[in-house]
Amino acid sequence: MDLTADEARRLILRAQGFLGAGGRKGGPAGMLRRLGAVQLDTISVLARSHELVAYARLGAIGRPAVERAYWSGSAFEYWCHAACILPIEHWPVYAFRRRAYRERRFRWHEVPATVGDILDRVRRDGPLTTGDIGGAKKGGPWWDWSDAKISIEFLLDVGDVVCVRREGWRRVYDLAERAIPAEFREIDLTDEECVTRLTTIAGRSLAVATRADLIDYTRVRDKHAAMLDDALLSGASGLLPVTVAGWPPARRGGPNAWADPEALALGEARGRHRTTLLSPFDSLIWERARAERVFGMAHRLEAYVPKEKRVHGYFAMPVLHGGKLIARVDPGREGTTLVAKRVTLEPGVKKLDAVEEALREAATWVGCTGLRIEEIR
Repeated sequence: MDLTADEARRLILRAQGFLGAGGRKGGPAGMLRRLGAVQLDTISVLARSHELVAYARLGAIGRPAVERAYWSGSAFEYWCHAACILPIEHWPVYAFRRRAYRERRFRWHEVPATVGDILDRVRRDGPLTTGDIGGAKKGGPWWDWSDAKISIEFLLDVGDVVCVRREGWRRVYDLAERAIPAEFREIDLTDEECVTRLTTIAGRSLAVATRADLIDYTRVRDKHAAMLDDALLSGASGLLPVTVAGWPPARRGGPNAWADPEALALGEARGRHRTTLLSPFDSLIWERARAERVFGMAHRLEAYVPKEKRVHGYFAMPVLHGGKLIARVDPGREGTTLVAKRVTLEPGVKKLDAVEEALREAATWVGCTGLRIEEIR
């Protein structure tokens, strides 16, 4: 099947909840199930990224409602594209990753011999936070973890404990056998079955994706990446090969993308969406090569770039308008004023009206009563 780049872009927007009536069904919980994964990040400017993802699709929904949807026991945290909130029913799909961590017994740190003591403590006293068990060593760098912190994170990686809620920004750890419903814990999938299902989930979320896009979503590598390839080529994933005009050719010839059959069956993606700011960690744009391919914007997060070398700003947020990315805004707050420290318009965009509209709506959502734009480029 052949698709134009514009058709692919609109299918992607619909699958991601920006076009069509289905994008608002079920509120933030329904949104999470459709996206399959919502990335977490520590940076908070207007709000934390997982809140911004819901806001971009659902509008000025109350932030407590978003938090309840994520931390009410119907979702859990684990490693997908990055650290993500995932629907609780996806627990069996990540068994391959939990097994891989258990086999390695190492990620950023050697696992201390006392890991069993921490598990016993969670079993006896949980749920617990890192503060309860002893977290990172005060005053040291982020990787300078205590043995207790290393242990609890390893137990999370291998699935002995799980995080299904947070207090403030701190994970609350509990035994998986207490927090994950038995109906999901009792599903036993092989690595191949896990990767196949995860590939299907990624394809449904992305609608139209290259192999590289699917690898980025799932973060599989080596033997698991080979399993993803097998799932695509055998048809086990259910995704269909398509050719998108203007997208780079496949390295070995043939179709250059894969599409969700349900997205194709719905036909042309129609409708309009409100103009909105996007978190750089939003799944619509979280992979930079994909964002440039689909929307023509070469965007990067500059939070970790030295200030004097930043082009667009610390937490520049792309502005989605009319199905396209028209600008970038680096936001901040001064009391009750939302400050756009820098607005960078995309080539060909002459007016600021749509950007200002998005900024005013975002200001209201976060409780600001004023707006100030300091610089326009």
